[in-house]
Amino acid sequence: MAGLSMNLMVAIGVAALVVIVIAWIIMAYNALVRKRIDVDNAWSGIDVQLKRRYDLIPNLVNTVKGYAAHESKTLEAVMAARSRALSAGNAPMAQRAEAENMFTQAIGRLIAVAEAYPDLKANTNFMSLQEELSSTENKIGFSRQHYGDTVARYEETRQTFPSSIIAGAFNFKKRDYFEVEDGAVR
Repeated sequence: MAGLSMNLMVAIGVAALVVIVIAWIIMAYNALVRKRIDVDNAWSGIDVQLKRRYDLIPNLVNTVKGYAAHESKTLEAVMAARSRALSAGNAPMAQRAEAENMFTQAIGRLIAVAEAYPDLKANTNFMSLQEELSSTENKIGFSRQHYGDTVARYEETRQTFPSSIIAGAFNFKKRDYFEVEDGAVR
């Protein structure tokens, strides 16, 4: 009888240990899923602002065109950079960041061209577009910062022990930061 109750206690102990391990696996898995969803959500915040910027640029280019028609190379470069950034939408993060950085530089050159034309700088439509673009750029900056923070939290959870075991077993992939490579843009 004593052997039976000892076996029963060992079985209960093993069952409790199995339940605890399974519960830990579920909690670690769910934490990783939540952080992965947060990263995706943060990326969508950047994406919304980038699309807003893409929509503003043709209007800005057309406004500048009326005043600075001989600056066609700059205007064409902005539209080409916009096109490259749009087409990089599903590319890996490094390529997308590079395209966005080139687009940002092109926009900067467009604004610099506009500064040389006092009549254009005084144009109400241009001033409104420039202010909206500036606001959008600020929102992109905040969205990038939020994205970087969520990637950091995800990567910290994914790489630290013991969550790294679950991350490896369930194929939680590394997420890249949206980084600015060009020192001048940075």
